[in-house]
Amino acid sequence: MVAAAVEKPRPEPIEPSTAAPGASRIRVEGVSHGFDAPSGRLEVLENVDLDVAPGEFVALLGPSGCGKSTLLRLVAGLEPAAAGTITQDGNPITRPDPSRIVVFQDPTLFPWRTVWDNVALGLQAQGILKQEKTRVDAALCKVGLEGFARSYPHQLSGGMAQRVALARALVNNPRLLILDEPLGKLDSLTRLEMQSELVSLWQKNGFSVLLVTHDVEEALFLAQRVVIFSPRPAKIVTEVRIERPYPRHRDDPCSPACGTKC
Repeated sequence: MVAAAVEKPRPEPIEPSTAAPGASRIRVEGVSHGFDAPSGRLEVLENVDLDVAPGEFVALLGPSGCGKSTLLRLVAGLEPAAAGTITQDGNPITRPDPSRIVVFQDPTLFPWRTVWDNVALGLQAQGILKQEKTRVDAALCKVGLEGFARSYPHQLSGGMAQRVALARALVNNPRLLILDEPLGKLDSLTRLEMQSELVSLWQKNGFSVLLVTHDVEEALFLAQRVVIFSPRPAKIVTEVRIERPYPRHRDDPCSPACGTKC
């Protein structure tokens, strides 16, 4: 397992080679949130503060159901926070925006549309597909699916379908990629391959990344910083910076501070 972690309270600027001018800074300040349930108010997040630097890859870890995915929905603008503020580059997040794209655990492809048409959906919704169709081909090339543009979802493997979902996100040139356990349903070998693909896409495109995962090894392999949440209502327990350079390998030794192999 990749390890080598040193606790730090706040994110530091990442290397200029990784950050792109279009990458977003996300600030979550004093955010609390909950839902009305039959038994009463269910509090999910409590006074969460989180700062994602431009071009940074941050992973969120915590018990199942603690509120990590809820936080992603708030950052995506899919619903407003009950309390606190969330900003993107200093501007309040009040609604979804093509600069912030969510990739879920399920690819959610339209079965009646080809791979190309699924990827083109965002541009079509914005009314710019006709003049920007080359972006669809470019996105498929980025995920290695240029030869499957005319295929349909039922003709794809699970890993290929998730690549289509990533291409559908990348075609919008996002400044923030929001990943909600995107590899959770893949088999082990495909998952390992897709982890490397994610790192490569992030390094090439330079966007910021906010990832929810239940896999500790995946978080350590992918992210520059891992944020640990408590059980619901979720609070940030600690933040751990991963000091290992990329590309990472699962047999990498820990840092001297760790004193062992992980």
